[in-house]
Amino acid sequence: MRPFLCLLLFALPVRADDAADAKAVRAVLEAQAAAWNKGDLDGFMAGYWNSPDLTFISGGTLTTGWKATKERYEKRYKADGKEMGALTFSDLHVEVLSPTAAMVRGKFELVFAKETDPKKKTASGRYTLIVKKIDGAWKVTHDHTSADDPK
Repeated sequence: MRPFLCLLLFALPVRADDAADAKAVRAVLEAQAAAWNKGDLDGFMAGYWNSPDLTFISGGTLTTGWKATKERYEKRYKADGKEMGALTFSDLHVEVLSPTAAMVRGKFELVFAKETDPKKKTASGRYTLIVKKIDGAWKVTHDHTSADDPK
C-alpha cells in the first residue's frame, strides 16, 4: 500500500505558489470591481489582456479584441442615459492550472440606482474566466459571462 500512496502523492503535485497566485488573481477582480464602482472603465479594462486576441462572450455574442470589448462596455454602460451601477463579485472559485494560467468561476451582480423599473434594477449572472500571467501580471484573456434568466 505504501508504494501506491507515494505514487498518488507524486501524481498530485501542489505548488507552494498556488495560493499566492490565486490571491493575485482575486486581487485583479477586486481591482476591477473597485474601478467599475468608481465609474472608471479604463481601470476596469486594465484587468483584461490588451490584445486583439482577447475573447469575450455574453448574450450569445462573441467579441474579439480588447478594443472591441471596451467599446461594448462603453455602449452598454457609459452611453447617454446609461449607468454603470454597483458591481460585486461573489461565489469566487480560482483554480490555478499552472504558474501562468488559472480558471475563475464566479457570480456577478450589478445594482442600478437610477433604474425605475424594479425588474431592471439588478442584473446578475455567472462567469468563467481564463486568466494568464503575461509579462508578470495576471490578465483576463477569455471571459464567458451568462446573465441570469429574468424573473
